[in-house]
Amino acid sequence: MALVTTKEMFAKALNADYAIGAFNVNNMEIIQGIVDAAKEEQAPLILQVSAGARKYAKPAYLVKLVEAAIIDTGLDICLHLDHGEDFDICKKCVDDGFTSVMIDGSKHPLEENIRITKEVVDYAHDHGVVVEAELGKLAGIEDAVKVDARNATFTVPEEAAEFVAKTGVDSLAVAIGTSHGAYKFKGTPYLDFERLKEIHALIPETPLVLHGASSVLKEFVDRCNEYGGKIPGAQGVPEEMILEAVKHGVCKVNIDTDLRLAMTAEIRRYFIEHPEDFDPRKYLGPARNAIKGMVAHKIRNVLNASGKM
Repeated sequence: MALVTTKEMFAKALNADYAIGAFNVNNMEIIQGIVDAAKEEQAPLILQVSAGARKYAKPAYLVKLVEAAIIDTGLDICLHLDHGEDFDICKKCVDDGFTSVMIDGSKHPLEENIRITKEVVDYAHDHGVVVEAELGKLAGIEDAVKVDARNATFTVPEEAAEFVAKTGVDSLAVAIGTSHGAYKFKGTPYLDFERLKEIHALIPETPLVLHGASSVLKEFVDRCNEYGGKIPGAQGVPEEMILEAVKHGVCKVNIDTDLRLAMTAEIRRYFIEHPEDFDPRKYLGPARNAIKGMVAHKIRNVLNASGKM
């Protein structure tokens, strides 16, 4: 049981028709729900920390909570920085004990993205840490990441090959139509699988990452709205599309919004049904169970349909 990198996880998953769930964490209950599900499902696990999580909970607390989860469950867990915006934050997370970092230079021109990513790769690899980068821009909103649809661009396969060759990055997040947040599609959901296949064919040994991959399940949207929420029209990536992406080099699937919906729906329900309660344990306990249920569902039905995990 230890903090581990994704190297062995991805080596096993690549071309094996399953992916590793990368779940965003913000507090103790979310971490507990995720790791309890992963332990029951005997699944490899990535816990990732965004800019918003670092600001809300502080990195020192999150690192220690993940270390406690390892002691409690006996799991090997990768602790990953999600969407690191520059070299300094990536360096800090490496120094703080993270075993994987993402440098997101996708807002920069290709050559500048290559330069920044290579700088992070050199430092991280010297410290035994793996690096994820991003090429192309995903639309939507996730904490500090905000890209409108007009500025979203799909990953160019030939640029992906050049990028990996020049940076030595360990995994690559690609833009094929997913987006951050709860409103991923205005019409019929669409992912560019032909583009994904071409990228995978050009860099077959590079694990690919799918950001913005929550499915925004209608059941949980409806439950939130039933108990006072106002999130009409929310729509995510159909789970069958995630299953298809996993067949073409995707080894890591990022899930955040689905966790938020499951947790919030349960807290809203509890408040409506138990207006007399004010003990946080009374509503955070069921919320933790909702997280566990969502993660178990993802592992069984979306990430590990092949049964090879």
